[in-house]
Amino acid sequence: MKKCRIIKEIRGQRAVDGAGVRLVRVLGSNDVKAFDPFLMLDSFDSLEASDYVAGFPMHPHRGIETITYLISGEIEHQDSLGNEGTIRSGEAQWMTAGSGILHQEMPQKSERMLGFQLWLNLPSEKKMTAPSYLSIIKDEIALKCVDGAEIRVLSGSFEEVSGITSRYLPATIYDILVFKGSEINIPVKSEETAFIFLIEGDAWVEEKRVLSKTAVLFDKGESITVMAPPDSDSRFIFFSGKPLQEPISWGGPIVMNTQEELNCAFDELREGTFIKHK
Repeated sequence: MKKCRIIKEIRGQRAVDGAGVRLVRVLGSNDVKAFDPFLMLDSFDSLEASDYVAGFPMHPHRGIETITYLISGEIEHQDSLGNEGTIRSGEAQWMTAGSGILHQEMPQKSERMLGFQLWLNLPSEKKMTAPSYLSIIKDEIALKCVDGAEIRVLSGSFEEVSGITSRYLPATIYDILVFKGSEINIPVKSEETAFIFLIEGDAWVEEKRVLSKTAVLFDKGESITVMAPPDSDSRFIFFSGKPLQEPISWGGPIVMNTQEELNCAFDELREGTFIKHK
């Protein structure tokens, strides 16, 4: 199989968002072309509750899906669909904002808050689809154990195990733990955008040492090799999805295809007509 070559590395930068949440911003608006269809990636990693308990009070989204996954911690969720729930360690939430949703995510004091939130773009014809919410509990995340590694499949498939199937834009997401001194080969679909994010620990990626909290983007190929250092485990998230190759007009929590659509969304927010569902 043709090995994927590293074409870009992005080290996450400390940032503050929401009502004062300290996080690591990995991908943002400057990276959308290279990482299409993935828009934004934020990572949480803190032992101090004061870094995150202010949370993300009620705010709007349109035109995207958000995937929140916790390796450790707890986040309470509420939205304008009437959904309420708690994301706990080893669980995820897949929210389709579609035509418009208001939601809030409030992290709770935990021994450690470790996880990420990903923004996934919606195709132009699905931007105004009905919003929906999917809670992914621990038992719904398939676990595959191989020699020297564990693969948790949030979405897509790895060998014979499968996670959820996304409704609008098929995307593959794995949480992979590689034990010290071991390596793993990950099959990749050559037509998709594939990258990894080292969420905990450094790793050797295609024979290059890459630091923790770094995203690594690959060119077209069929497999990726990641090896943990001899003295420590490596944990990383694998993402893969087919690029949309569509224009993007992005304003804060809303991502549309044109400036006119973006203006319309903010006009509706001001006028109180943003929410289409009841």
